Amino acid sequence: MSVPATVAPAGATVEVGPGGVTAADVLAVARDGATVTLSPAAVEAMERSRRAVEAMAASPVPVYGVSTGFGALATRHISPQLRARLQQSLVRSHAAGMGAPVDREVVRGLMFLRLRSLATGRTGARPAVARTIAAVLNAGITPVVREHGSLGCSGDLAPLAHCALVLTGEGEVEGEDGRPLPALPALQASGITPLQLEAKEGLALINGTDGMLAMLVMACADLAGLYKVADITAALSVEALLGTDQAFLPGLQHDLRPHPGQVASAANLLGLLAGSAIVASHREDDPRVQDAYSLRCAPQVAGAGRDTLEHAMTVAERELRSAIDNPVVLEDGTVASNGNFHGAPLAYVLDFLAICVADLGSISERRTDRLLDPARSHGLPAFLADDPGVDSGLMIAQYAQAAIVAENKRLAAPASVDSIPSSAMQEDHVSMGWGAGLKLRAAVHNLRRVLAIELVAAARGVELRAPLLPGPATAAVIAELRLTVPGAGPDRWLSPELEAAVRFIASGRALAAAETVTPLS
Repeated sequence: MSVPATVAPAGATVEVGPGGVTAADVLAVARDGATVTLSPAAVEAMERSRRAVEAMAASPVPVYGVSTGFGALATRHISPQLRARLQQSLVRSHAAGMGAPVDREVVRGLMFLRLRSLATGRTGARPAVARTIAAVLNAGITPVVREHGSLGCSGDLAPLAHCALVLTGEGEVEGEDGRPLPALPALQASGITPLQLEAKEGLALINGTDGMLAMLVMACADLAGLYKVADITAALSVEALLGTDQAFLPGLQHDLRPHPGQVASAANLLGLLAGSAIVASHREDDPRVQDAYSLRCAPQVAGAGRDTLEHAMTVAERELRSAIDNPVVLEDGTVASNGNFHGAPLAYVLDFLAICVADLGSISERRTDRLLDPARSHGLPAFLADDPGVDSGLMIAQYAQAAIVAENKRLAAPASVDSIPSSAMQEDHVSMGWGAGLKLRAAVHNLRRVLAIELVAAARGVELRAPLLPGPATAAVIAELRLTVPGAGPDRWLSPELEAAVRFIASGRALAAAETVTPLS
């Protein structure tokens, strides 16, 4: 039987200390394969809290998670000879996820963030536990985590339990071909000794918001780029539809409605449209008083989403500095129960971002539809077709875009309002933040597709305005796009071109091309 590759991934080194980590650290480990190390300060903090836990374990006073059962079973006192079994049983029973495996980057992110919580010295786990997590990450071993199982309260119990099970040599890991394989051979091939869990360590490994937080950090990083791409596609649509840049002037933003996101988006649009002969061609004697909302209000919609994103980043940064576990070891060595594992802060912003993503896609689709409609496109051929009637042009591309936008609207329904009690009513209110994170990831992927379709349509529309030329920034984007996606012509198989446009955006090439001319904020 083959085992996963065990060569440590190339990349930077991230040192984890008791003070927390940054979003950049999470991305480096989750996506770029950075090597993880434990700082001496983290080891010292963990050793100190471990001594406190061992003292509690020796005491006749019951301590949750150390000498009691869990959840609704916390009333049972567990004898010392059963406490190692207690921790292993906890991990085995809680690894109850179902469904398709989640993406590798999510698993690496949540494992790294659990390591980050252990390194605070507040969970009472031994340094050996943290070192084993680091070794698994550095070996490129990825536990199989199923998409269903977490309620986002008591943390992401099932996803983290699947990871913890692998640390003990049980459970499944992802093989080179993506199929699940037994964990033990993968650990042995990398020289990793399976953990023997001791008092409280099973609980310390699974009681955190790490899956929700990993998905939030990655969604924020993706959206920070996609909001700039949305400004690019909007600018191209403004040119293709003979729109005006006058609604984006600074005096209408800073002075009248100074929302930071709106100000930034409007400034981006002005920079992207600067020097456009197409925009200048109808600045005078244009019978239209103002553009349609999907053009004129682009900075208001994108700007509101940017401000929401800024708030979500603030929440993520706070959580990255937090120690999430229950109970926790305080500075004075006492152990205290708490509710910090509740995912509400993360669930709310994950849901909020999904709303913003759905609306940004919605306004993009409206601009695309306008580009294809000869009654509203101000002289462009129907569906941007080479020979309308014989050719259908981009007609069905807009169908696909509309279908994706409709899906994102469904994904915008909030998960965080749908609490379902669990554990015999002991855990009677939960956040559903894990589900909010999964649906946001799907929505972000969909948004990239929506913007790609607008990009293809708007670029074609701009080229059909020849001999009038676009601005230097939008021209640079079109020129780079044309390296992989051809322009107007007779109908051809369209799906590969649309997928190529998605990759063009995902690779950062669209943004990089625009920023060779004008910086975007």
